[in-house]
Parts: sequence; structure tokens; C-alpha cells
Amino acid sequence: MQAVAAPVAVHRPLAAEEAARADFYALLGRLLQLPPDNALLRTLAAASAIPAEGDARLARAWQDLIDASSAMDAEAALDEYEMLFGGVGKSSVSPYAGFYSGATAVEHPRVRIRDDLAGLGLAPRDASTEPEDHFAALFDAMRILVAGGAGRGPATLAEQRRFFEFHVKPGVGKFVQALSHAPQANYYRKVAALGAAFFAIETESFQLEA
Repeated sequence: MQAVAAPVAVHRPLAAEEAARADFYALLGRLLQLPPDNALLRTLAAASAIPAEGDARLARAWQDLIDASSAMDAEAALDEYEMLFGGVGKSSVSPYAGFYSGATAVEHPRVRIRDDLAGLGLAPRDASTEPEDHFAALFDAMRILVAGGAGRGPATLAEQRRFFEFHVKPGVGKFVQALSHAPQANYYRKVAALGAAFFAIETESFQLEA
């Protein structure tokens, strides 16, 4: 009997720029999903600076987050996180994209997000209890589209741009602005500044590639 070779997917190494994009999505998603623990704070405090000749705004925001992480502890970060995103009823800052688009229950972006994720071969983790329009979930989806994962390679740039334009871009600017102006924000004001700088670059890059 002749053996039939199973197809093998070969993924090329990720370019440094794409790996950096995926890392930013991963970090921002992690900081919105949960407050940083001491291990993450130590890692951030020891991180290398970004050369200012690249993007000065991003470099400055990154250095501010490094400095803030060196002075922060997990207990204080937890308190701030809960004041911003926790509480009974309406949180001080909504982490849901639908909130910033004025979504109705009938035409909520979660439905389109769920359909688009399925079309891309992605699905929420079984243990996830957050709605699909939570920015942590959207950033995690973008991370996988950029870097690949879970047995798949990176998505095409057109697929990345489509998901970003439809699901991230419409609300992320208002979200980081709300976070940066929240009276309870201290450490997370630095997170908002990093997000604003990074998503400005993403928006510009996708426009240039269109």
C-alpha cells in the first residue's frame, strides 16, 4: 500500500517588526484582562528602551510605562484596576468596544465579531467569560492574526486590516482617551498613552498598505 503524505504547513519566521506588533497587542490585552502581577511589573521595569529615532511618541510612552512599572506593586495595581474596570453595575471606564460605537442590542458588534472570528478559524477560549467585544479579546485576536498561533500561521495583511478596521479602530481611540482621563487612573494612564501611540502607528500603517 502506498503511503500518502499528510500536508505539512511550513510557516516562515516572523519578521522583527511583526513580532513587535504582536507583542504590543499581547501586552495591552494582558493589562486589560487582568491587573499586572509582580512578575509582569518586574519584567516591564527591566525592559529595554525603544530607540527614539523610530517613533518618538511610542518611545516616550514605552519609557513612561517602564518607569511606572518600576514604582508599582501588584496590590496597588489591583486596586486601580478594580476602580477603573470593576464595581457593581457601570464601571468607571468601559472595556467594551460596543460601548463606544453606541451599539444596540439588536445590531451589536459582538455578532459580527463572532462571525468574523469563525470565518478566520478563530474562536473564543472555552474558559473565557468575557464578551467578544472586550478590548482584551480583540487585541488577543489581532495578536494571533499578526503572529499566528494555535496551529495556524499569520493572517494576510488584508485580513488583519479588515479585522482592525471593523472591530478595533472604531472604538479604541475613544477607549484610550477615556482611560487616560479617568480620575482613578495612575498606572493605567501610562497604559493608555502606550495604546494611543501604538494604535496611531497601526492606523497609519494600514492606511499606507491599503
